[in-house]
Amino acid sequence: MIARTWRGWASAATADDYQRHYETEVAEHLRELPGFRGARLLRRADGEEVEFTSITFFADLDAVRGFAGDSYEEAVVEEKAQRALSHWDDHVSHAEVAVAL
Repeated sequence: MIARTWRGWASAATADDYQRHYETEVAEHLRELPGFRGARLLRRADGEEVEFTSITFFADLDAVRGFAGDSYEEAVVEEKAQRALSHWDDHVSHAEVAVAL
């Protein structure tokens, strides 16, 4: 299994908008993908902003490509998310899940 990790930041005023977007539109899209194995959205106060860390789980790199395309190391940040976020990582990291409890 592959874990895909990405971070984005929002102002306190728009953080709930981003979380709602993730819970609805992003979740709906991910659930439709073959090889999708789950996701977590972490939220942390970071000074004047809120830091979000998204960890999505896929069966393998082919499933990741099904989500992100051939340039799968580039972040996928939809326009609605961009409006809620102040900035974000342009690239993601991938790691094999060594232990799942």
